Amino acid sequence: MQVPLYQAKAEFFRMLGHPVRIRVLELLQNGPVPVRDLLDDIEIEPSSLSQQLAVLRRSGIVVSIREGSTVSYALAGGDVAELLRAARLILTDLLAGQTELLAELRQAEVQPSLASGGAERPT
Repeated sequence: MQVPLYQAKAEFFRMLGHPVRIRVLELLQNGPVPVRDLLDDIEIEPSSLSQQLAVLRRSGIVVSIREGSTVSYALAGGDVAELLRAARLILTDLLAGQTELLAELRQAEVQPSLASGGAERPT
């Protein structure tokens, strides 16, 4: 029995749903990165990084490259980098909207006290 597309998408996003995995993908956007550099940038235990890299590798999103004793990881395709860029744009829009809403709420909080002649409340 074939998995419905919406379920496959949900599983894909669930696989991405770990901060270390997202950070690894961000670091790999500019090309292959040795595991030792990933460890330096992410600052987690080697066993934890290994687990997260294994999840990404099994999903087919990243590939490992061995050169002598150095193991590096790279994105399997450019679409993942595009997905991360799209996520940044969506988050930027969401946060901009929240900032505008916060400014409106703060303005609404100040206006009634000014209209009544009261002192402005400190924030």
